[in-house]
Amino acid sequence: MGARTKARKRAVDILFEAEQRAVDPLRLLSDRVANPRTEAAVPQYTVEVVEGVIAERDRIDELLETYSHGWTLERMPAVDRAVLRVGAWEVLYNDDVPDAVAVDEAVSLAGDLSTDDSPSFVNGLLGRIVELKPSLLA
Repeated sequence: MGARTKARKRAVDILFEAEQRAVDPLRLLSDRVANPRTEAAVPQYTVEVVEGVIAERDRIDELLETYSHGWTLERMPAVDRAVLRVGAWEVLYNDDVPDAVAVDEAVSLAGDLSTDDSPSFVNGLLGRIVELKPSLLA
């Protein structure tokens, strides 16, 4: 597993945990950076992703809800929400990651962490965002 793949998974873990515990994700991130629970330190890319998702969360959530066709954010599994937020942030706000890589990584995470239907759902929703990206950022 590549360094960025691990960092993305760690970002999903932090976003998911913060939501489940109803705590501020940035505070949880700060706690994890200062006192990692595992032997591995929090990767810098994890910090960048979590901070980016939080900075753009309102817009990301609006787009996810708009293009998810009948699925409200609350109805989506919590893991899927975290994966979709990371994937959408990478597609829309991180020019260092090709869109196809961001989508593939999100689909892979959904496959590893969520339901059997999640990878196709994540792929379809992020694929739509990629399709509309020029008009979404205009």
